[in-house]
Amino acid sequence: MGTNRLEAFSDAVIAIVITIMVLELKVPEGFTFSAVKPILPIFLAYVLSFVFLAIYWNNHHHLLQTAERVTGRILWSNMHLLFWLSLTPVVTAWMGRNYKEVAPTVLYGVLLFMAAIAYYTLQQAIIASQGPDSLLRRAIGTDWKGKASPFIYAVGIAASFWTHWVAQACYVVVALIWLIPDRRIERAFDR
Repeated sequence: MGTNRLEAFSDAVIAIVITIMVLELKVPEGFTFSAVKPILPIFLAYVLSFVFLAIYWNNHHHLLQTAERVTGRILWSNMHLLFWLSLTPVVTAWMGRNYKEVAPTVLYGVLLFMAAIAYYTLQQAIIASQGPDSLLRRAIGTDWKGKASPFIYAVGIAASFWTHWVAQACYVVVALIWLIPDRRIERAFDR
């Protein structure tokens, strides 16, 4: 089976997740800039989650370009990733409303950590379907971003028990690392 259906379904799920997230945003009560202050943490949590979803959408697109065919293992690995991404609206809203609290900050980090593991699993499923000389294997190389991200998330999760600022800063650092476009797969096609 080709990748078109898998990619279209994944695109739809991510679009729905983003739509649900934006519907959680409420209009400020009042008409001055000070009316925005109470909803600012919710908005910032939304921005961070939107950036993460955009990063996953972009990288997922590139990842599937390397797949020659879709296997059952790839399908289930993709569903595993979509499961974790689908929880983003709930966890984002909870952390946005309770950004100084331990449990929401920990759970947000766990969600990011599990999504990173699921993405890695999907990468490995694609590589396994193509063999050790696969285009994806050559493209990701040492994959320092993919290896650093779960580690930084784990640091953030642990930091959540002491200070929410350090934890949330760890989550932002990972987003900044991935915000810089990753051209490894595009370069692999040029070889």
